[in-house]
Amino acid sequence: MPSAAGILSITRPHLVSRHPRHRSLISDSVDALGAHRLLSTSSIVNVEKRKHEVPETQPPIPDHRERVLTIPNALTMARILSAPYIGYLIVQQDYGLALTGCVVLGLTDALDGYIARKYNMQSFVGSIIDPAADKALMTTLTLALAYGGLLPTALAVVIIGRDVALSFAAFFIRWATLPGPKTLKRYFDLSIPSVEVRPTVISKWNTALQLSLMGATLASPVFGIPADFIGLVGLQWLTGATTVFSGLGYLISKDAVHRLTKAEVAKRLPKPHILPKRK
Repeated sequence: MPSAAGILSITRPHLVSRHPRHRSLISDSVDALGAHRLLSTSSIVNVEKRKHEVPETQPPIPDHRERVLTIPNALTMARILSAPYIGYLIVQQDYGLALTGCVVLGLTDALDGYIARKYNMQSFVGSIIDPAADKALMTTLTLALAYGGLLPTALAVVIIGRDVALSFAAFFIRWATLPGPKTLKRYFDLSIPSVEVRPTVISKWNTALQLSLMGATLASPVFGIPADFIGLVGLQWLTGATTVFSGLGYLISKDAVHRLTKAEVAKRLPKPHILPKRK
């Protein structure tokens, strides 16, 4: 292949000096200019290629997830799984053992909340399954005690009806606040946080009253307390009233259901593992 100097001597002979030294200098300059243009063109092509390439060491963007397997969540799940057994004991009229089981579950409820706050294990999953565990136990006790004739049927309908309404509302809110893409798999994946349920003040009082009522009703046949005892009847009316108002409070209060921001989600997530750069 002819050199750049040779081509120049053919096309523009007047630019080429007859002196050998001059011809050598011109040849070197032209060859250097051609090499510079070739390197520049090659660099531009390489840059364009790198724009469309994804580095092999770049990890995929992770989904917003948080830890699910924690001690508080395990204790809460144990309460949920124990509720049917408590109901079975009541139906079998083994009130003493059922009362003992309720006391143990109550202590477990206080313990998982303490651990979650002290060791910073609060999570979106916990904010969902903790009240769900309370409702599972409360629903089981309500149905079992009403079935045994120890609890008025009207009060049982109020308690169960409120819980059913709140459950449907929770399903809708979960779907509405779930970050896309919205699929059933992601919907039931509780490691993807979207909202946080914050119990209202009256709801906390109602939960305490319901637990007190169920405990007192369950203890009445054990200690021989009559069903028409005025203290027990008054507790039934107070529990029914707070049940209705607490249900309305979830619908009215703006702070009962809090949609998590990106910053709040990122704060709860475990720190991502950064891959070392390849040398």
